Amino acid sequence: MASEIDLFTQYTLHMDPASKAISHPASLSTPTQTTDMANELNELNALHRSLISLDSPNNIPPPPLPINPKRGAQITKLRDGGNAAFRKNNYEEAVRMYTFAIDMALSRPGWEPVSLAREDLSGLYGNRAQAYMGNQSWPEGLVDAKASIDSKPVGNVKAWWRVGKCLAEMGRYAEAKTFLEKGLEIEGRTSEGGKELAGLLVDVDAALQRSV
Repeated sequence: MASEIDLFTQYTLHMDPASKAISHPASLSTPTQTTDMANELNELNALHRSLISLDSPNNIPPPPLPINPKRGAQITKLRDGGNAAFRKNNYEEAVRMYTFAIDMALSRPGWEPVSLAREDLSGLYGNRAQAYMGNQSWPEGLVDAKASIDSKPVGNVKAWWRVGKCLAEMGRYAEAKTFLEKGLEIEGRTSEGGKELAGLLVDVDAALQRSV
């Protein structure tokens, strides 16, 4: 025997041409069903009336706001500050500046293109990963390198290399090999970055053989 959830009953509804209000002209099988139907339609009609009562400017979503160039300029300034600190081997300061830039990129308004934030974040996470690696903070570098790949998996060969390098430095050679092979599959072997991935993969394979 079918349960109530398996049953479907089609009811005849009527829409008033002028008000667009919906009603059910006939009584249902039981008084309870009739009352439930009336309550549902009353709520639906009330919602409709409240929507059409809004002023015209308020019932149409506003157009997307233009991108604020100041945010992009500030992100660039913070990134440049991190790069300058990195070149001086001041990795802690580089991490700090990149973190400020990442926080600003993450706070972009929702109406701005997602691709814009992803492009910023892929580079910033990659830069901060390199700063962590310069300080031999391999777990932190690994997390950021993976975040860079999540933001931009294609055309981001440095991030794939950084993941493999961090894993290798942590002795996680099997995982490093998996990531490097995936990176080569996506990025290819012919570019300079691809050759670096392939070179690191050779080192990882050798380390795996030694560990057997």
